[in-house]
Amino acid sequence: MSITCGIDWADNPHDVALVDADGRLIAKRRISDDVAGWQALLDLFTVHGDSAEDPIPVAIETNRGLLVACLRSTGRKVYAINPLAVARYRERHTVARSKSDHADAMTLANILRVDAAVHRSLPADSELVQAIAVLARAQQDAVWSRQQVANQLRSLLREFFPAALSLFHVKNIGLTSREARTVLLAAPTPEAAAKLSLRQLHCLLRRAGRQRNIESWATRLQTGFGQPQLRQLPQVEAAFGHQARALLTQLDAACRAADELAEAASHAFQQHPDAVIITSFPGLADMTGARVLAEIGDDRTRFRDAKSLKAYAGSAPITRASGRSLVVHHRKVKNQRLAAAGYIWAFASLRAQGPRNHYDRRRNRGDRHSSALRHTFNRMLGCLYHCLQNGTPYQDTAAFSASA
Repeated sequence: MSITCGIDWADNPHDVALVDADGRLIAKRRISDDVAGWQALLDLFTVHGDSAEDPIPVAIETNRGLLVACLRSTGRKVYAINPLAVARYRERHTVARSKSDHADAMTLANILRVDAAVHRSLPADSELVQAIAVLARAQQDAVWSRQQVANQLRSLLREFFPAALSLFHVKNIGLTSREARTVLLAAPTPEAAAKLSLRQLHCLLRRAGRQRNIESWATRLQTGFGQPQLRQLPQVEAAFGHQARALLTQLDAACRAADELAEAASHAFQQHPDAVIITSFPGLADMTGARVLAEIGDDRTRFRDAKSLKAYAGSAPITRASGRSLVVHHRKVKNQRLAAAGYIWAFASLRAQGPRNHYDRRRNRGDRHSSALRHTFNRMLGCLYHCLQNGTPYQDTAAFSASA
């Protein structure tokens, strides 16, 4: 690389530095985060020999944002360098711990000049995969937010309305269900719930979308709400009711957002050609498959081999050896979103014979449940890498042979 570029990303503005093959600064500029700043950056590149055949590579401390998206659209290599790595590189030149935005931009440019081979550029994912990534990550965030609010509501109800917890703690029904949200929004306190008639409960359950066992559900709820229970003081109970209603409003919004995003993500995922291969794996449906595709992308050159993909997902163990010390344990630095999706994938895949046998073998060797699931996820990732590279669907007998 004859010329490399480093951009110290900030809210506004950004510092840009260009260095030559000898590490000399040949240009620097501070650009704004708008169209004028983008045009100034392109002009700076053009002056120093940038072309479509030989674009100037760029190092930056983030992989998101409009500036990164515009850089990727030009076809040049963009390297997202971890800020912790940049800090270590900075200490190679000075121990005074001085810092400036311009110096950080130069450090980033020099990282590409001397160590570009050990860093990975952003993948050349298709536009559809980038859209799937936005929707899948947003849906995953909505699910996590939904669970967080549900946990807060559960803790609150335990303080003044434990009967609601027991009544809605049945199979496939919980505080996040439409039945629970609708009934508790109408009657957030024990006093209000005890006054609900069968007819009112029928209407609430129908409004929630329930079509079966309405009579038995309404009778069960009315009986449970009418049972003697410990109560807070009236004014305190009313205050708890207001707090519960506020949490229920947040929970209802989080549930609706998660459902809408799941529908949009599934629709986009079904349009991708890799969806057929991904959903051929046991445990991967549209939503979980969209999360997996969002994190691994469709750039076949992104991972050198299956081992690289496993390390990226955190399913492969890591070895720390020093002298006589040798420790092998699971990875903490990984793609947390892919690891979370992998746990769900591995657990759901246990219905298939191959993954189940592999999981049982790991358990028989002394692995705990989480460790056995991680090993199963690790094995399935290797199969997924092979199937995507060769364009073949999953086959249980080939993935889990009798000798494996």
